[in-house]
Amino acid sequence: MAVEQPAVREAEQTRIHNIGYRSYDGPRLGRAYARRSLYSQSLRGAYGLGRSVKSKVLPMLLFVVMCAPALIMVAVAVATKAKDLPLEYTRYAIFMQALIGLYVAAQAPQSVSRDLRFKTVPLYFSRPIETVDYVRAKYAALASAMFILTAAPLLILYVGALLAKLNFGHQTKGFAEGMVSVALLSLLFSGISLVIAATTPRRGFGIAAVIAVLTISYAAVSAVQAIADAHSGNSAALVWSGLFSPVTLIDGVQTAFLGASSSFPGGQGPSAAQGVVFLLVVLGLIAGSYGLLARRYRKAGL
Repeated sequence: MAVEQPAVREAEQTRIHNIGYRSYDGPRLGRAYARRSLYSQSLRGAYGLGRSVKSKVLPMLLFVVMCAPALIMVAVAVATKAKDLPLEYTRYAIFMQALIGLYVAAQAPQSVSRDLRFKTVPLYFSRPIETVDYVRAKYAALASAMFILTAAPLLILYVGALLAKLNFGHQTKGFAEGMVSVALLSLLFSGISLVIAATTPRRGFGIAAVIAVLTISYAAVSAVQAIADAHSGNSAALVWSGLFSPVTLIDGVQTAFLGASSSFPGGQGPSAAQGVVFLLVVLGLIAGSYGLLARRYRKAGL
């Protein structure tokens, strides 16, 4: 009898509580809504919106610093009644490449590394959202944030040029070429940075790795181009070495097809035929980055 008493007491203490949960009978918004929501949340997060004040400081500061030279150039053009802007639209992003690299290095890990670190990726895929939806939303959000960062100064230059009564046709053509250039740059930098950031759940490691890849590749290519120009005068080596850095890739494409002046030593940018190779490499890197991200998150979601 003493052996059965604990079981009886346990049975007496057992209760079933009805806490009022009900099944959801409303409309199911599906994958498209989930993808749009993830895109919107990621884009806002790239500028610290909806996050703490501390998270807003760096992206907003970089945005202001990115636009400041454009405002100064417009002020100078208006005050001096210049006949043209001091810098081409297609040259602005190349001129500000260090700032752009810092921004994407900070925001790519913020976009993807935390999901890996806190193992929330499987939770995304437990809903009506698939790997391709997650990758598309994250990639599109960072590329959009990059486009806003790089296109805003060009818009300031364009509006300022019109206020300064510079040639409308010339300025519109330059502005359109600049927008195409920064669109390609945004897609390329975002893809490379997201692939690097997705390899580690540590945000600090991701930031350092992105900065290292963008900086070291550009420094190495610049050194090779300088040597080729100074010693051998080998224009082929000078041009083809530009394939190995994201910055020089964009520079080569816009030199070949967008009428930009090249930042290669001696201004020896690629010809139209060589530019086709540069463009194919850029498009291949964009597509390859998307494919690598999809494969990475397919594994992470298991």
